Amino acid sequence: MMIHTCVALRPCRPPLISSSKSTLQRPPNCKFSVRNCIRDPNNSQKRWRQEFGVADLSEDTVKSIAKTGKAYVHDFLDVNDRPVLLVVASKHLPDVHDPCDNEKLCVFLIEKALSKLPAGQEQILGIVDLRGFGTKNADLSYLTFLFDVFYYYYPKRLGEVLFVEAPFVFQPIWQLTKPLLKSYASMVKFCSAETVRKEYFTEETLPISFRD
Repeated sequence: MMIHTCVALRPCRPPLISSSKSTLQRPPNCKFSVRNCIRDPNNSQKRWRQEFGVADLSEDTVKSIAKTGKAYVHDFLDVNDRPVLLVVASKHLPDVHDPCDNEKLCVFLIEKALSKLPAGQEQILGIVDLRGFGTKNADLSYLTFLFDVFYYYYPKRLGEVLFVEAPFVFQPIWQLTKPLLKSYASMVKFCSAETVRKEYFTEETLPISFRD
């Protein structure tokens, strides 16, 4: 698998998460930052894509981390004709998986979802399946990375985010994360698996994991 160094771009704001606990800080082997001081949005996005190596991402380069099943682009659109990026939180293991690989998979899947946009559609649907989520899956750094990428480099591309069957243990994490998500916090909807089945898909297009 081809590995690209995560290059840091000088941030113009303080880090999103500041903590003395190393588990909440970006590991030293993954120094990439989605925020930078370039004022020209177009130039900023171009430079970011080059630094991150977006053009080099492919099914092969993310194959190893993708095999975990932690995230994927659904084969079908939702009822509003939006591509669907689905995250299985219980399969996200920050103490096991390389953070750089996690970020590459994240960006690759965003690109893949956007490539499935039908004519006239500009936004995608994000689904975070929180069934089976536990403290071992908690990762504030990755969650804020995900929203930061959308906010700074894929603006207006995220239409809605469903947090499905959030357990009690997830609530403190959400309270810490919510203030950091800026306008995207308002796009988050907590819902049940039944809501996903009835309101977002047809029987034919429903993700397999929600066919229980």
